[in-house]
Amino acid sequence: MNRVTVSGLRLLRSAAFQPNTSALAAIPSAFVYPSRRYATQHQQAGSTSESRRRAVTPFNDDGHVPWTELSAGEKTARAAQQTFNFGMVIVGLLLTGGVGYVLYSEVFSPDSKTTYFNRAVDRIRTDPRCVELLGEGKKITAFGEETYNKWRRARPIASTATKDAQGNEHLMIQFNVQGPKGAGRVGMHLVKRAGHSEHEYKYFFVDVKGHQRIYLENADASRAKEGTAKGGFKLFGVKWA
Repeated sequence: MNRVTVSGLRLLRSAAFQPNTSALAAIPSAFVYPSRRYATQHQQAGSTSESRRRAVTPFNDDGHVPWTELSAGEKTARAAQQTFNFGMVIVGLLLTGGVGYVLYSEVFSPDSKTTYFNRAVDRIRTDPRCVELLGEGKKITAFGEETYNKWRRARPIASTATKDAQGNEHLMIQFNVQGPKGAGRVGMHLVKRAGHSEHEYKYFFVDVKGHQRIYLENADASRAKEGTAKGGFKLFGVKWA
């Protein structure tokens, strides 16, 4: 029976727990230092994504890439895109202003043909002579020229605007009216003299078939009456007593 001394046990124990350097050398470094390998892969992935960044063009630029990181060509592309966008904004503003001007001048302006049309219809509906021939004023309707469209509201109002040699503006409007008793044709001629801001009626009449013309405004007849009341009239440019 062999005896093992205490010193021998210590030698055997130290030999048993001594690491095998050859075995450790065979283990991959990935298992020994996992965190260091992950950091290296992350840095490589970041550098790869930066190197593979999509090129900026006028069609895909969303402003995500800073200006300092753009190449010369990409800066030109971004500048072209921003210039185009600014131009579209300017065009939109001009179109909006143009539409607003047309609406005001044709519909909302006190001197627009639509305004004079509405005023004329109101006067016809309240004039006793027109009501007698056309019918109840509330049932009198007004509409423009005959078209292929059966809807009366879609019929345009015939109008002509001219300027004479003296600078006077002439506005002539024609439309149709219809009531329970009959129908008629309306004619208006308005004049805005040079230096004035409002139109004046030259004539405003309603023609109903089979009846005498109804004048709601007649500047020529008014002038003749004024001349007669003053004790004379003009003929060939000469005032006769």
